[in-house]
Amino acid sequence: MLLAVCQEFDIETDNDVIPRIAFGFAGGIGNTGAVCGAVAGAVMAISLKQGRAESMEDALAKLDVPQEFRRRFEAEMGKLTCRELTGADLSTAESRMKYMDSDIPQTVCFPAVGAAYRIVVEMLNET
Repeated sequence: MLLAVCQEFDIETDNDVIPRIAFGFAGGIGNTGAVCGAVAGAVMAISLKQGRAESMEDALAKLDVPQEFRRRFEAEMGKLTCRELTGADLSTAESRMKYMDSDIPQTVCFPAVGAAYRIVVEMLNET
């Protein structure tokens, strides 16, 4: 998701860095069920596009964008965390196998990534 947004907005990256830096967010931060990796990737994409703040006022304005992303994503998907979105516990090998054998990746995860990407692109095109 993060790499796709970078490509959409011609953000120069080492294409190997993005997948490596975002990998740990899989399964809600290392399969802990925390924040959805698509959400984390979206916030990173927003930050890459916006750049660092130059003042406190600028920082507060820029932080409005990920805040609005969160609001829109949660309104569409209902939740923000991997465990709440999927209903899956990915912390054990057995539970990960059960998850992979289910339809959850197709019915929840892929739509979450799609929603995150679409929302970020819409928002960044608005700014």
